[in-house]
Order: sequence, then C-alpha cells, then structure tokens
Amino acid sequence: MKGSRIDVQGTALTAGDLGGFDWRIPVDFNIGVAVCDHWAARDPDRLAIIEVDENGVATQHDYRRLSARAAQLSHVLAGQGIALHRPGVAGDRVAVLMPQSLDTAVAHIAVTRMGGVSLPLFVLFGPEALRHRLRDSAAAAIVTGAASLDVLAGIAADLPDLRLILCKDMPKGAEVRFPGTRIVDLDAALAGQPDRYPAAPTGADDPAILIYTSGTTGNPKGALHAHRVLLGHLPGVEVSHNLLPQPGDRLWTPADWAWIGGLLDVLLPGLYHGVTVVACRFRKFTAQAAFDLMRDQGVQNAFLPPTALKLMRLEPRAAEWGLRLRSLASGGEPVGRELLDWGRQVFGTTINEFYGQTECNMIVSACCAVEAPVPGTMGRAAPGHHVAVIDPDTGRVLPDGTEGEIAVRAPDPVMFLEYWNNPAATQAKFVDGPGGRWLKTGDRGTRRADGRFAFVGRDDDVISSAGYRIGPAEIEDCLLRHPAVRMAGVVGQPDPVRGHVVAAFVTLTDGHAPGDDLARDIAQHVKRRLAAYEYPRAVHFIDEMPMTTTGKIIRADLRRMAERFAASPEASHE
Repeated sequence: MKGSRIDVQGTALTAGDLGGFDWRIPVDFNIGVAVCDHWAARDPDRLAIIEVDENGVATQHDYRRLSARAAQLSHVLAGQGIALHRPGVAGDRVAVLMPQSLDTAVAHIAVTRMGGVSLPLFVLFGPEALRHRLRDSAAAAIVTGAASLDVLAGIAADLPDLRLILCKDMPKGAEVRFPGTRIVDLDAALAGQPDRYPAAPTGADDPAILIYTSGTTGNPKGALHAHRVLLGHLPGVEVSHNLLPQPGDRLWTPADWAWIGGLLDVLLPGLYHGVTVVACRFRKFTAQAAFDLMRDQGVQNAFLPPTALKLMRLEPRAAEWGLRLRSLASGGEPVGRELLDWGRQVFGTTINEFYGQTECNMIVSACCAVEAPVPGTMGRAAPGHHVAVIDPDTGRVLPDGTEGEIAVRAPDPVMFLEYWNNPAATQAKFVDGPGGRWLKTGDRGTRRADGRFAFVGRDDDVISSAGYRIGPAEIEDCLLRHPAVRMAGVVGQPDPVRGHVVAAFVTLTDGHAPGDDLARDIAQHVKRRLAAYEYPRAVHFIDEMPMTTTGKIIRADLRRMAERFAASPEASHE
C-alpha cells in the first residue's frame, strides 16, 4: 500500500485527494508515539484534552503533560513486569476500565507505546460481562477507578492471569479485597517517576488494541487490532468531519472511549492531528447537558450517535443554544431525512453519516463539505477502502442496485488481525471471490450507480440500540440464570428513540406467573449482571418458544411478535 497522503507527520486529506488514494503505511509504527510524542516534541504547549468533571469544571491538559504522565505510567507498568513488547507477538493485555478522562487517554498511550495491548472496557459493565472479557483476554493488569473495585473484587478469584490493579483514588484497605493480586494507588505510583520512556520498536502490524464485539452465537469475541488501525481510520474520520483538521477544530462525543466509536473515531485521531478533544461522559445523558457542554467548551466537531441526536431533538429549545458546528458525524444506525433537516437548523451543518463495525471501521462516509448527502444512503467508500456488495457465499461482487452483503476487500489497514483465540470465527469472517479476499460485515445493503451505499438491514441477529451493537447470546445466557426463566430468546424491538431496544421473550418455570413485578425483576437481573444498555427494556411472557426441528430459536418469529408489541405498548412489560 503505497503513496498515501496519510503518514506519521500529521498530513490530512484535502478535497482534491478524494478522487484517488493509495496507502503509505510505514513498516514501523506505534499508536502511542503517533498521537502524543510527535506533538509533545513539536508543540508541547498545544492543548490536547479538556477534561470536564461532573460539576462542569474544566481542566486543560497540554501534550507536555499527556506525554509525561504516559511515560510515568509506562515506568510503573514496566516495573511490575507488565506490557513487555515481543516483535510479532501480542504483549500483555492491560485493561482500561475508566470513563472519558485524561487518565483513560494516558493509559491507552502508555500501553501501546511500550508494546502492550490495551483492552478498553466500559465502566457500566456488570460482573459477568467483565469476567468474560478479562478472563478470555488473560488480562495481566487493570487501570481503573475506585468505583469499579466492588465489581472487580467479586470476580477476582476467576481471573488467574490478573497480576496488577492500578486504582485512581484508591480507598484505604482496598488491598485486603484482592488476595494474590497487587493493587496500587495510581497517583501515588506515578509520583516521582521519570517523565520520559523509550517507545517499543513496534511494527505497524503488531497487536495494539483488543476490543470485544458481540455476535449472535456464543460469548462476545475479541477483535484484535494492529497499530496500523489508527492510520486506517484517518480517511473516514477526516471525511466525516469535513476534512479534519481545520483551524479551531475541537472534538467531542458522548460515546464512551471504551468503544471503537469513541476511541478510534474521536480520541486517537483527534490527538494524532493535534485537535483538542473534550473529555466528558455524563452519568446520565440529557439533551440540555449535551447542548450546554458543546456551547461552553466551544465544540466544533461532534460525533453524536443517532440515539443522542433523537434525544436532543426532543428538546423544544434546541435552537436557542445557537450552536454552529463545523462538522457533525453520526453512525451506528441510519440517519433519516427528518433528522438531517433538524440537524441543519440546530447545529448549522449537515450531519455526515458514516458506517463501519468493530472489526473494520469507518469504511463508508458522507462529506457535506464536498457534496450534499442523499437521504437513505450512508455515503461513499472512504478513501483507501474498497467496499462492495457481494454474494457472501461466492465472494462475487454484485451489480449496482442488487441487495447483498456489504464487504471490504483485504488487505486494508483498518481491518482487524483476528478474533482473539478464535481462528474458526476469524476464518468465517472472510470469503475468497473472483475480485479477491473479502471481509464480510454481516450487514445487507446495496450500492447505487453513483457509488453511494444504502443500508438495508443486519444479516445476523445483533441488536442495534442507541448506537450499541448488542449480541443476544450473552443476554439469553444471563436470563436463563433467573429462577423463573425456563427458556429465553432476545431480539430487537422497534423503538422511536433508540432505533431498537432489547426485548426478551421468556417461558416460565413451574410456580411462576406472568406479571409486571416479575418482568421488572427479570430485567433488573440482567441489568445488574451485564450492563445498563444490555438489559431488556421489554419483557414478554409466552407459552412456547418458537423452535426449529433442530432446536434453534426462530428469531424471525420473535421479531414479528416484537413488532406487534411495539405497535401496542400496553402489551409490553417495561
């Protein structure tokens, strides 16, 4: 892949580049160095992150501080024998279990800079969700906050590979709750450490980030990404933000940095290009809080998932904030004409819709700075990515206008290396065809004659809710642990705000009767154990589960029932 406008000197796309593009991926590349050290050496006073706390108090951090704190954390981790780099082999996995903050960025920079593999985790994960990801990845260390210690203490005995917990604001006596695992106060450990640390000589194809993504069968799978994934994201990020970076740009998203949309669509590309990133994730997202933050912090570029946009649209005074953004990107589910029109009135710009998934992200995008969007389409393939609609069985590229599976031709720098410890799933993700090797997205769509792509629907059973992709298997497994549940099937139920919500269809064990109280108890059972966004907001009791002759749940039948329930809300148990 040669001749790209994307390189480690911070060069960005211009409108003239969009017609033709080739990659130039350096042999040696390191994410931590690229997003921090370059600016720390060139312009150390440049504003990197504005950290806004729950009270609205903002603290500014420049690249000098970002680099120094990352180096200090690297010294601490290395002193504990963590994250040692071995060429061509994944280093130790270090989990980052923190909300948007300076230290979350610091942890990802430190781990990738020294050749380890960062494992972003969502602070709202429950014990079972954390147990699977930490155990499956064999995470050696966790960087976290005091609020997560309770849930970690409950599963520590099931994590034999966990050797170190670095805790910010660690309470007294926390050590006794983690026998056999060292727990260290993060700020105390960083104090006095040197502010420089030599970066590991990583190659662009060396493992750097492990992000778990849900599927329809089995537990969530870990998508292992190389250092080149950052470079692979840049064209899509730049296009979706109207040729980022431009003077005065300032980025923010309510999407947690534990997800690829927050981490690799906003935080790391922003830092790479020297664009200030606002760090603030509300305990509870509200339209007013989002509008206030964007106004008060001078946000010019935002990634707002469709659900956030829909919630903000419910605010009748939205236009009164007087926001005028330079770019507004949205992805995760389709953006309709009505939302596009509202966005122009409230934000002063046209929403650029983009598309991708954890395994291969930011591959399609609109760019209103270059051309007006066409409602009902996601935009064009981002520069450098060869996207097509194929027959998933043969790998044959289908004619324009023909529905098929959206696919990306390999190799591609944004494409994942493999599913962690799951070669069979990795192999199943690809198909060889006349036009080469293709990564199958599992989503159906069409390509128009003008080159724009239209999303038709998901080819699997992953639920798209509020920008999250949620696999039913983990939820069904959790439901079956409730004493009242005999069988459980989970699908998405249409919802005007979230796109879909998780709907659980359950048959009951003997001695239990359907009712609102039981429905709420079942929902809370999942919410406590997995994550707030995964619990079923609708619980439906049925006498028999629709099954195939081979014993598989017929989800199509459940989806049809969910659609009927959505049309008659009184039939749902919230």
